[in-house]
Amino acid sequence: MIEHYAGSLTMGMEFRPYYMAREWVRMGYRVDIVAADYSHLRLENPVIHHEFQCTVEDGIRYHWIHTRTYSGNGVARAVTMAQFLSKLRGAAGRIAASYNPDVIITSSTYPLDTYVGQSIRKKTNKARKAAGKAADVRLIHEVHDMWPATLIEVGGMSKHHPFTVAMQAGENSAYKNSDLVVSLLPLTEPYMKEHGLGDGRWYHIPNGIVEEEWTDPEPLPEEHERLLKELRDRGRFVVGYFGGHALSNALDVLLDAAKKTEERSGRASYVLVGDGVEKEELQKRAKELGLKEVYFLPKVPKKAVPSLVGWFDCTYVGAKNSTLYRFGLCMNKIFDSMMAGCPILCAISTPDDIVTGNGAGVMVPSDAPEAIDAAVAAWEALPPEELRKMGESGHRAAVEHYTYKKLAEEFARLF
Repeated sequence: MIEHYAGSLTMGMEFRPYYMAREWVRMGYRVDIVAADYSHLRLENPVIHHEFQCTVEDGIRYHWIHTRTYSGNGVARAVTMAQFLSKLRGAAGRIAASYNPDVIITSSTYPLDTYVGQSIRKKTNKARKAAGKAADVRLIHEVHDMWPATLIEVGGMSKHHPFTVAMQAGENSAYKNSDLVVSLLPLTEPYMKEHGLGDGRWYHIPNGIVEEEWTDPEPLPEEHERLLKELRDRGRFVVGYFGGHALSNALDVLLDAAKKTEERSGRASYVLVGDGVEKEELQKRAKELGLKEVYFLPKVPKKAVPSLVGWFDCTYVGAKNSTLYRFGLCMNKIFDSMMAGCPILCAISTPDDIVTGNGAGVMVPSDAPEAIDAAVAAWEALPPEELRKMGESGHRAAVEHYTYKKLAEEFARLF
């Protein structure tokens, strides 16, 4: 698996490659992950002394490529992409010979890793033919984010910019030349076919949850538990948010909804847990609006999320209106909320019905505080058993369809 930003439980995000690989190791597969030694997503990056230095975690063999550090999404990050890919391309023959992979998965935010995957497949098949073996190495391209569509539709980058032109060429090549394509998003197949994907080669395998993380969760920090208990004792209906405080999460819209709730004397309190570049501005705006029942708390460790969500009456998942949501949703907090048995208030304009389709909550349009408040008002008035049924429906769906054990088994069938 080629995954520039791959992480683990000890290193931090991103977790999907680790969760998938850990399940495959348990199933008896040998898994090699090639990743860069620096990622802005990780809490802790590995310290390496030479290229392709190998470390092992839970049976997964990580091979590290040295790249420079960076911050933000500017030129420095693009340079690390080029470093990572050029070093891999130069070592394609070595990788083919030493790893001798049966399956190659190119799994990254950006699609240019497909060229490396194609090269490794070609060299491995050539070596197998020379040895009189079947040349049947399978190349699977896994799509996390829709690049370059995200760059153009959200980032405002011109489709004629050299960077987006390169990304588009890589995306087209991946769809045309991979044996199979796995999409985390559920509604991408028509778009991918327009860009070269053949019939019968598209599969949807979303993110999910790890059941064992929910059996013995980490307790909440005292500050969090004290506030949430106080709200519970006052009979408040807790609308909870956990995650990054960024513009894309539409938390300003949630504050507008909280204002409407307070104007109608609703009994809902809004608790926002996490950190991010917009947190200070959001706190300032909440004060300007005179909000009395909006509370901000620091982020909690991933292992404490089950303990946190257990205090919420519903969770808020929101996003700014964007054409990208025509491809559907694959947000970790949706699966976490489902697993917690907590009804979801999803404020995103999308044709995807993952929330309502699983009976796990309601969906309202993006950027519509009045619709959020209306949903909260309806839930405030519901008997507790009705909300509990909704939560149980989401939990059942999480266990039946969205555990990483089952998702990894589904993925392994493509091998």
